[in-house]
Amino acid sequence: MSTSSISKDSRSPSPSERSPLLSVPPPGTSNVTPEAALGSDQNGNPDDGHTTANQTMNLARGTLCATALGFLIFLQATNISLLTTTQSNIASELDAFEKTTWFTSAYLIAMSALAPLNGKLASVFGPRICIFVSTIVLAIGCLVSSIANNFEVFIAGRSLTGVGASGIFTISIIIVLELTGSKGRGLAIGLLNSGYTVGVAVGATAAGAMLPHVGWRALFWMQAPVSLIGGTILLLAIPSDFHAGTGKKHDPDEISTSTWKRVAQLDYFGALTLTASIVLVLYALSSPKKIPLLPILLSAIVFVTFVLNEVYFASDPVIPVSLLKSRGLLLTCLATVGYMMARWSVLFYAPTYALAVRQWSPATAGSILIPTNGGFAIGGLVVGWLHIRRQGSFYIPSLVVYALFPLTLVALAFMSTEYSSPTLYVLVVFACGAVTGAALNYNLAHLLHLTPPSTHYIATSLLATFRGFAGSFGSAIGGGLFTRRLRTSLEHGFAERGLRHRGDLVRRLLGSPALVENLSGEDRELAIAGYEDALKALFLAGAGLALVMVFVQAGTGWKSPAEEEAAGQQKSKLEEERRALLNRQHEEE
Repeated sequence: MSTSSISKDSRSPSPSERSPLLSVPPPGTSNVTPEAALGSDQNGNPDDGHTTANQTMNLARGTLCATALGFLIFLQATNISLLTTTQSNIASELDAFEKTTWFTSAYLIAMSALAPLNGKLASVFGPRICIFVSTIVLAIGCLVSSIANNFEVFIAGRSLTGVGASGIFTISIIIVLELTGSKGRGLAIGLLNSGYTVGVAVGATAAGAMLPHVGWRALFWMQAPVSLIGGTILLLAIPSDFHAGTGKKHDPDEISTSTWKRVAQLDYFGALTLTASIVLVLYALSSPKKIPLLPILLSAIVFVTFVLNEVYFASDPVIPVSLLKSRGLLLTCLATVGYMMARWSVLFYAPTYALAVRQWSPATAGSILIPTNGGFAIGGLVVGWLHIRRQGSFYIPSLVVYALFPLTLVALAFMSTEYSSPTLYVLVVFACGAVTGAALNYNLAHLLHLTPPSTHYIATSLLATFRGFAGSFGSAIGGGLFTRRLRTSLEHGFAERGLRHRGDLVRRLLGSPALVENLSGEDRELAIAGYEDALKALFLAGAGLALVMVFVQAGTGWKSPAEEEAAGQQKSKLEEERRALLNRQHEEE
């Protein structure tokens, strides 16, 4: 892969210790030169390869900003996991037993599909305004979800919540990257991921504990004031001149004209077609019965439309397809999608195992996410603190942790039974989380090595987008696979026992794992067996997918574009010298 795969080659000054990480070079230039890749500047002076923060805040503002961001990241993460312990009650009240996968998918699709657009809006209006507006949208979505009386309104509320969460998470990454240098970036990203994973863990546990006392509706509307308070604090704490990826100062009239011009040029059609394509394919693959082919065909047509728009028509593409021509970036994004799809199967269905197979209470079932997300936080923080303290390749560490992950899924597949050791199960889910936290930190650090600094802003935004897609795909596709296998197992089990009039029970079991506790006799026995079989199939499928992703990640390579360019130039120079020598020998003869 050469530098031209991401930005055009040019003789521009190489970044130094003081140059900003996310500085935007003049059009058609690159921030990385062969000299920089070889550890020196263009004058031959040593350079340790580290970068400082692009922007700074004073202590008071920084403390307020970090606190508010932590609460908001925690809040938007709880929206993912609280459904694992409340879906039985919601499905029962809304009569949506066969549609429960969309409770989370609607949120995650909106969250991931709009991430690139949020990144671009942040560069136009600034992170401060955009994250404040995102908190308002999230609050509105929570309120709509809390008052829903049917499935359609509830999904509309979940989608709005996802739109707000998309802005919060995407802009949080931007703020972290702007305020950290290369030495502290690994630890900062680890802390950000930790806030996210703590929210996922606590969300399920707290929702399960509060559900019997306040009901599921209160769990949604109570998030609205917290979101608005956090957004207001950030509006006041972030300086008005805090920017996203550019330190240029312009005349106010020029800023006004440029702002509205850039707003008009944003790729709204691309965002719409990308979202529509995802929704169609996930609608098909999440089907609780047979997979319909028409939505998949329509999804393919819409996706081709999206690609054509991005390549030929969009002046400011929502996902720059040309950037994905970089092998390192493309394969890192694909590996992240597959890896995190398998990871989400644990986050979504470990509580289901506790509810349906073990018949634990909702609060106890939700608490099973604490060890796996605790492992996630510890894994990310440890590698960020002890190892990711430099710029450079993290190729081998990435592959090691990628290879360990499928082993934990295979263990879970065979341990998700009624009589397995709870202690050993908790240890395995902890290990699963630890390798995931390490993997995400390593592959981000390695991605920053594989891409020129001038593209770090959009590259990290794309990685966050694909990571969000993984949650959408994992909840819908994994949920569809689990539901279809569960239906088959239940119907087959009841038929073998001569209990053929259990159609309504099967329908309710598909979306209500807590219902198993209320059954008795053969119904309870067959329900538990059905859930065990479906969980085993899901985790083994996830292990197979994760194993494939090891090879995808291996394809990213270990050399940066500048290193490859320098090596290419050195090779060309040696070839020229060899030819000159041969010509000289030929003339002498």
